[in-house]
Parts: sequence; structure tokens; C-alpha cells
Amino acid sequence: MSKMSKAVLWNLWCPWLLLLCATAAFGADPPAPSYDHRFGPNPFLPSNAKAGFEGFLKPSDFPTAEYCGHCHEEAHKQWRQSAHANSFRAPFYVKNVNLLIDGKGIEYSRHCEGCHNPIALFSGALTKSSPINRSFDEDGVTCMVCHSIQKIQNTGGTGSYVMGIPAVMVKPDGTPVTTPVSYDDIFLHPELHKRAVMRDFYRTPEFCAVCHKAALPRTLNGYKWLRAFSVYDEWQNSSWSKESPLPFYKKEEVSTCQTCHMAKVDALHDYGSEQGKIASHRFLGANTAIPVFYGYADQTQKIWEYLQDNILGIDIFALNKQKLGGEQLIIPLDGQKFSVLPGDTITANVVIQNKKIGHSLVPEQRDFYESWVEFTAEDSTGRLLYHSGFLDPKGFLEPDAHSYTNRLVSNSGKLLDLHQVWETKVKTYDNTILPGRSDLVRYRFWIPPDAKGPIKLTAKVNYRRFRKGFTNFIFPDARDFPVVTMASQSGTLNLGENDPAPATNQQKLMLRWNNYGIALLGQQQYGLAEQAFQKVVEIQPNYAEGYINIALAEYSTLIENKRETPDGVGNLSVSNPLYEKFGSALKALDRALQISPGNFRALYYQGLIYRLQKRLEPAIKDQLLVVAAYPRFRQARQELGYAYYLQKKYQLAREQLEVLQAINPDDQTAHFYLSLVYEQLGMTKEALDERAAYAEQKDDPTVGALAQDFWRSHPEVTSELEPFHVHEQTLKRKYKTTVGGVLP
Repeated sequence: MSKMSKAVLWNLWCPWLLLLCATAAFGADPPAPSYDHRFGPNPFLPSNAKAGFEGFLKPSDFPTAEYCGHCHEEAHKQWRQSAHANSFRAPFYVKNVNLLIDGKGIEYSRHCEGCHNPIALFSGALTKSSPINRSFDEDGVTCMVCHSIQKIQNTGGTGSYVMGIPAVMVKPDGTPVTTPVSYDDIFLHPELHKRAVMRDFYRTPEFCAVCHKAALPRTLNGYKWLRAFSVYDEWQNSSWSKESPLPFYKKEEVSTCQTCHMAKVDALHDYGSEQGKIASHRFLGANTAIPVFYGYADQTQKIWEYLQDNILGIDIFALNKQKLGGEQLIIPLDGQKFSVLPGDTITANVVIQNKKIGHSLVPEQRDFYESWVEFTAEDSTGRLLYHSGFLDPKGFLEPDAHSYTNRLVSNSGKLLDLHQVWETKVKTYDNTILPGRSDLVRYRFWIPPDAKGPIKLTAKVNYRRFRKGFTNFIFPDARDFPVVTMASQSGTLNLGENDPAPATNQQKLMLRWNNYGIALLGQQQYGLAEQAFQKVVEIQPNYAEGYINIALAEYSTLIENKRETPDGVGNLSVSNPLYEKFGSALKALDRALQISPGNFRALYYQGLIYRLQKRLEPAIKDQLLVVAAYPRFRQARQELGYAYYLQKKYQLAREQLEVLQAINPDDQTAHFYLSLVYEQLGMTKEALDERAAYAEQKDDPTVGALAQDFWRSHPEVTSELEPFHVHEQTLKRKYKTTVGGVLP
């Protein structure tokens, strides 16, 4: 037989071989008698995932990605290099989950595998001495894992979906075809294939939320419910969702998870393409380690481009210069004449803005990722005068670097540095930049007497996956994964006189002041923030958001003195002397509403202040206007539910709080007040359920001492806990000048 004939026969038989391998037997099997139901009759706990069938599936019930790739060639190629395809086999994950398995047992890994390896979960493989062949581990989250999900339970995450029996075809009446399907059948009836594998909710952020939001339940940690990460919540509260009026900046249109992570790309060899394009199945994000480890050059390049696509802004906005009797503030740095001399002590104020990420920097569980600010000052000879955020010779990040990370601590006070999240008792530190928000980082350094000008200042935001300590845990041989510089800015200081730069665009200058004010708000410097926002409206008097920000700064100053209630929503006592000062905030909001009538952000804050003043009717009126425009706006629903509760209008309170709970099933305010409302309405069982949920999810007051013990032994964390802090130079006292004189 000729080579050509063999090739033709292979091309004819290959699809059928793939089909037979992928879909040899459909249907659910009963649980094996030896299956460990450690967590009760639901065999999939501690994952939140549920099955739309009885028993378990066979691994072969899930058609392989290779089978799908026969027609969806481009999507398959992209998927193979993605984090989804490598969600289980990557050594970074396998070694970490084995810590859990070795310490507690394989059944506890169901919590993880509901998202990382659903085939293992739904085939019953996650039990002691399972005989199931785990070859499917190599494919992680395959095509038919996502495309077999039949329902979203809620946005609670940790696998909050319902898995159906996989089917690549339905009959004309909609009944799934659970027997092998040939490619010819699919080509003859593509509409029946599409009905089988596509659902409208696949295109929604809520679909992504089923895994890209997670909690640590009592069944996993033996302690209590703890929120792990809330990427979906961060998006839903951001300007990207357009479901809240509160973000500082507004987007022109909605951007979803799919908009950013599944953007349309060219696809010339994919039967699923429309007008030559498909939704990218690379799921581009921040996982730089997987493509480097497996040598996926295309994925590596595209992730680099993605991370450096102007998603962060950096602005060396101001300087503080120490002088006799105080400090001189030079702001904006390029906007006025000033002098810098050898021997001066300078503090650079660096504003970093999260411009294009629809969630936090860094998202998800950031304890084993690294993102940090690197700052350098060097003279014209290249001599390094100051360096913060450097890597030491062994590749470890300087402990005092300004990092976007968190620190998890166990019950024994141990730092959980290997991502042992199931041992978490308290989060002792957590720093990030939420979407549309800004951070302010301050660096103080000394200019030696023999320094040669000009002095070059450079600020960068770097990112590395993973922390060096975690990488060393994964690999016995020393290896490094690359550092990506996501954003960078440089500027120079002349030794002597510095002249202002040419006049800049006033809109740009206004936004720089606004970002500076937003950063100061985040660092609880409310008075300085108000001054910054006053500068904003001075530059642009008709900028309504500037007046709202002024009101927010004034409100934030006053609210620190409020009397707390169990959920943190309180009333400011009329006897408090600060009470009357709300008038200034209301005046600023009134000015905003004159400029922008019906501004819902202004109405929300106005209603909030009215409620704090116990003026419930106008407060409710404002919030009703807000929720009419933003029906999924959590805070307004919370305000209305609480106001109606205070008025003893329990049915109205119930309606608002139940909507709030539908948006976020883990909202503690909803749990607390619904328990009271249900009790008033005679709904005893429901009241007890909500009371139990609130008790399980509320903060544990006993962990404070554990956190304090950790802070005492980790000064690098303690210094970062202060919202408005300065990174100090440590070289000044060690400096030995050849010029002579006395060091200050």
C-alpha cells in the first residue's frame, strides 16, 4: 500500500478512533462501595460543585480535548498552552495539593479539584485506593468540562456550578445524545452540536465566578468559613461591570471577564470561527510560570504583551525636601521651580494606578505570587544612591519592598509560605490596588555630598510567579522564573535649580491630582485627600466627581467616630460634636448635583449621610433612585434594607436584603439583618439558618492576639501595616565620604 493510501485511510479512521477513545461509554455509575463519604452523603464536598446526575461519571464520558481539536484546531492549540489545560499537571500545583493530601487525606483535595480537575472529582477518583486511571490529569480543565456545565448555582465560587452528563450533540427535541457521535453527524447538524455545548451563561462573568471566587469552608480547615479571594466581587464592584455608581472613574461600556481574557482573535483553521475569528482560548492572564516551564513560546510572548499593555500607571508626582523646621512639599514635581543640593534628604511620592485591570493587583490568592514596586536613585556616574525592591544574589525579594501580597498565618503562629491555605487562621497583612484605584508609595533617601548630578529616579512595578521561596520548594534544583516589569517611569533631578516643565494639558494635570487624592483616601489621609480634590475642582470647576470626592474625604474623617453596630453599619449620634460637620459634605454633594443632576454616586453618598443623621425618608428616597438605575448595586441594597429595618418595615427590608444576598450569597450584612427580619416575620427556620450563616462567616475576635504576635516578630510587615508610611534608606549611616565633614 502506498504512503498516500495509508495517509488517506488514517485520515478517515483517526477521527473515529479519537471518538471511540473519547466517548466509549456515557452514563453515570453508582458510587463505589469503598468511596469515602467523609463529609456526608454529598460525594463532592468540600467543593461546592454539584452533579446533575446520580452517582459518578466515567472519565471516558468526557470527550477529550484532542477529539474537540479535530474541528476546533485553533482553539485547541491555544487551550493547550493555557493555565486551564495545565490546571492539574503543572508541578506548582501538584506539589502544593500533595501537601494537603499527605497531611489530611486525598478526600480533602475535592475542595481544590472542583475547579482544578473536575473529571477527577466527578469520576470518584478522589478517594483512597481509587483504581481509576488518572491519565486525564494531563488535560486539566478540558473543553468538555466547561462545556458540560448546565447551571450556575450562585456566585459563591469554589465550584458553585452543576455538572451535566457530557454530550456533543442533542436530538431535535433537545435530549442529549449520550452515545458516540461522528464528525459527519456534527457537520450535518451543527446547530444541534451548538445547542449541546453552548449556553448563554457561558458568556457571563458569573460563569467565571463559579471558580474564580473561593472560600475555605469548615469542612476543609476544621475552623470556620474564611473568604479566600473574590475576583468576581472586585469586578462586580468596579467600573468595568457598570453595576455600581461608586467607582472614581466611569467606563464607556461593560467589560467582562471574557472581554479581557477571551478577546476575539484570528482563526483561519477553526470550524467554530465566525468571520474568521474565535474567542481566544489562551485565557491570557498573569500565569507566567506555566508557559516558561513547558516552553510555550507563543503563550509566553502574549502574556508578556498582555501584562505590559498600559494596564498600570506610574507617576512620580511629588517630592518632600527636608529643611530646617519642617519639610517643603514640591507638587507636582514637574510643575514648579525648586532646588536640590548634595546633602539634602528627599522623599519621592510615587502614585501607582490600576488603570486596566478589572480586579485587584494581584488577584486571587496572592500569598505565593510577587508583585512589588522597585525604586532607584542614581547619579550621573551610574552610582546607586538608593535601591528599594531589589532581588538579592539568591533571587529573594528584599523583605522591606512595597509589595502587593498577603501573609497567612496558622493557629500556631507559623507563616504559611507554601500556600497551605487549609491551615489559615488569620490573614495578618493584605495589600493590593483595586480596579480604578491608586496607591501612594513614598521613598526617602539622602543625596551624598559627592554625588554627581543629575539624579535619575526610576519607579517600576514588577511581577513574578512565583515567590522564590515557593519556587525553591517546587524544584530541588535552583531555577528562576522571569520578572516582568509591568510599568515604569523615570525622571531627573538637577543638583541645583530645577525649572518647571512646559505647561501640561490641564485635563491630564487634573487627573494626576485626582489619582493622588484617591491614593491618599486609601491611606486614610483624609485631610490631605480633601486638599488634593480641592485642587482638582480648582483646575476643572465643573468636574462633579471632584466635589463628590471632597465630600467623601470629609465624610471619611467623620465616620471614624461613628458608633459601630455588628455589621459595621452605624449611626452617628446627634450628641457627637462632629455631627454638624456633615453639612460641609452635604454642601459638596449638592454642588455635584447642581453640575450633574441625578448623579447616582452623589445621591448614594447623600442618602448614606441622611441615614447616619436618622433622616430615613430622604435617605430611602435617594437610594431608591440609585437602585432603579443600578439594580445590582450592593451597597444601596444594604442601605435600603437597613433603613427599612429601622422603620420596622420588615417585608420591605426583607425584599432588599434578599436581593443583596442573591447578588452575593455570602454578604454578612444580609445574613445578620435577615435573621432579625425573618424572626419579626415569624419565619423561624429561615431566621435560624441566617443566624447560623452569620455566626460561621463573621470575623473571629480571638485572632487579633495571634496577628499581633506575628507582627512583633516580622518588622517588615509591621512597617507596611501603617497605611501612610515611608520606605527609608538604610545606606546613609554607612556612607563614608571622602570629602570630609560631619554626616547629618
